[in-house]
Amino acid sequence: QVQLVESGGGLVQPGGSLRLSCAASGRGFSIYSMGWYRQAPGKQRELVAGITRGGSTNYADSVKGRFTISRDSAKNTVYLQMNTLKFDDTDVYYCSAETTWGRSWGQGTQVTVSS
Repeated sequence: QVQLVESGGGLVQPGGSLRLSCAASGRGFSIYSMGWYRQAPGKQRELVAGITRGGSTNYADSVKGRFTISRDSAKNTVYLQMNTLKFDDTDVYYCSAETTWGRSWGQGTQVTVSS
């Protein structure tokens, strides 16, 4: 089993920035890819950004140019730098990792963009 612990969510004004972090822990695992998803009430969970073990990244069209995903492989940690936040970015953000043991999910962290 792999545990994912997220941090960094909160309340921010439109145009502001937040940085999310997600640390993976467990025994005897390798990480193939990690990513951030978000989900609003009553809606499907959607991919925001992903990064592979090789460093390739992909983004949802709605966040391209504003969000940046990065990772620290030594710490098994992935980050999501979110800039120029908009009202529509308000959601619960979930970290996910594809590992030796399958797919794991974090508990979610709330991001609220409000004036």
